[in-house]
Amino acid sequence: MTNPANPSPEDSDEPRREHRQRMLKGGTIITGISNSEVGCTLRNQHEGGAELKIPLEARVPDRFLLYVAVDGVAYRCEVRWRRSDRIGVQFTGKEPKPKLHYG
Repeated sequence: MTNPANPSPEDSDEPRREHRQRMLKGGTIITGISNSEVGCTLRNQHEGGAELKIPLEARVPDRFLLYVAVDGVAYRCEVRWRRSDRIGVQFTGKEPKPKLHYG
């Protein structure tokens, strides 16, 4: 029997956020502008996206490829939010390792 004063989590009307696994993975943002690359760190990641830490002076477009060497994959990304030196991205697809990237 549930207590109306303390509803169970299943009864909540609040939207659930996907669990994001905390990590520190190195990545490279490939912007496509003259083969420009920006180093970054994946702070957390889940199947649909990630939070990236980027240099404050970095100019990152709204859409780019994120190459993660340990995964051997380039994720097509779309920026969902920006805060100081962090950006949240949604993965919109995957590609094999970019030919022009040597990492």
